[in-house]
Amino acid sequence: MAASKTQGAVARMQEDRDGSCSTVGGVGYGDSKDCILEPLSLPESPGGTTTLEGSPSVPCIFCEEHFPVAEQDKLLKHMIIEHKIVIADVKLVADFQRYILYWRKRFTEQPITDFCSVIRINSTAPFEEQENYFLLCDVLPEDRILREELQKQRLREILEQQQQERNDTNFHGVCMFCNEEFLGNRSVILNHMAREHAFNIGLPDNIVNCNEFLCTLQKKLDNLQCLYCEKTFRDKNTLKDHMRKKQHRKINPKNREYDRFYVINYLELGKSWEEVQLEDDRELLDHQEDDWSDWEEHPASAVCLFCEKQAETIEKLYVHMEDAHEFDLLKIKSELGLNFYQQVKLVNFIRRYYFPTYENDTLLCTLSDSESDLTAQEQNENVPIISEDTSKLYALKQSSILNQLLL
Repeated sequence: MAASKTQGAVARMQEDRDGSCSTVGGVGYGDSKDCILEPLSLPESPGGTTTLEGSPSVPCIFCEEHFPVAEQDKLLKHMIIEHKIVIADVKLVADFQRYILYWRKRFTEQPITDFCSVIRINSTAPFEEQENYFLLCDVLPEDRILREELQKQRLREILEQQQQERNDTNFHGVCMFCNEEFLGNRSVILNHMAREHAFNIGLPDNIVNCNEFLCTLQKKLDNLQCLYCEKTFRDKNTLKDHMRKKQHRKINPKNREYDRFYVINYLELGKSWEEVQLEDDRELLDHQEDDWSDWEEHPASAVCLFCEKQAETIEKLYVHMEDAHEFDLLKIKSELGLNFYQQVKLVNFIRRYYFPTYENDTLLCTLSDSESDLTAQEQNENVPIISEDTSKLYALKQSSILNQLLL
């Protein structure tokens, strides 16, 4: 009941703001300066008791109640009901535990009204029926700066973890589809699953906490759950047939559980990878400048067609394939007069017999669609694009002319 009252109170917050209740330290928000008097000091080692091993707890801001980090909603409910305090936009708090510990300390130093808006419930009712709720949000400069600092700190930690995993050569993992063991770097098993099992969760450099990610996926498969549609099946063979026939050898992109394993989700406060990709670039175009001197181009990481080798540029990858595997893609394109579609077919055939295994295959993205290097006769030829009949896949593989090219 108190939670529902608070929701209504927040909706009426604008009406009450003009009164004497909606103040911060006796000064309206409009009069407060966009700064604080002293630097923020984030808790280095969050304290508190531990309810379960490996499950640190978060204390209430005002009392000694503790709740496991995984039960954040219970703590928020407790603070609303017992202490009448509401924290706005909790999902935008990068580190909820440190956020609570910071304000727990601050509320022992100054009155709550120095930081929070006071929202009066039932303001037209008799005085004894009126209640005051307190709203803590980033309208307060100190709160906003705290949230930004927590976001920066989390990003630093994630990038350090990612770099450690990129350099780690002691990785040990087992493929969840064929049980083959892999040693070395995490990229070995990820590239193996993408190439051999058409299961791609992204480029290794885009992933963080890879061990935990793979364990999460393995646990779902052990529970006979499809990784894409997340339906549960009666046995392992039925699950395997379902994922193969339905092309469900991928993860569910709408499952927010996986967001923490991708670096892109840590880049901007409160934005998921979907929101970042859907951002409108028109505002950027309106303010673009002619000076491109500060442009820093991130190298594209392309994977060899025949081994685990990755190159920063396509040119280096071409040189590697020619030197290590005696495969000259540019020469083959020129001699056979391959157009863009035929080049794609060739690359996908070598990757996985007509089945592309990298959704964001950098090599495919850089294939030339220019026909300037083809002869006039080849340019005038009307080459029909006909999809292959894959109902008899084995026979198709045996009879394909691409087998001769591979030999």
